[in-house]
Amino acid sequence: MLKHRGFPGRLASTDYQFTLRRANPKGATPLIRRERKRDRKPADRRADLGFMKALWEQFGDQPFERGNLDGGRLSWLFGREVVPATEDFDPAAYDALLVIDVKVAQASFPEVFGERSA
Repeated sequence: MLKHRGFPGRLASTDYQFTLRRANPKGATPLIRRERKRDRKPADRRADLGFMKALWEQFGDQPFERGNLDGGRLSWLFGREVVPATEDFDPAAYDALLVIDVKVAQASFPEVFGERSA
C-alpha cells in the first residue's frame, strides 16, 4: 500500500479520517458511490470539502493511486468528483488508479478551485 507523504491524516480538529496507517490484511474497503443528501451535517460537508481540497492540492488533475487514502471518505466523492482512471479498475485494490473529474469537482466544490483551476 502506497503511503501518500504530505497528505493530511485527518480534517484538523476533528475525527474525520483521510488516510489509513496500515493496510487491512483482508484487503481494501471497496469503493462505492455514496449519495450525499442535502440534509447532511455541516461537519460532514466540511470533511468532504477538506478532503477534496487535499486531493486537489496533492494530485491536481493527474491520476493517483488509492494507496492509504481512506475508502470510506473516498466513497463520498467516488463516481462523481473522483472517478476511475483506468478501464480495469478494481474498487477493492490499494493500487487502483483514480483521477479527479475537474468539471464535476469545480461545480461541487467551487471554493477549492479558486486559485488553481484546470
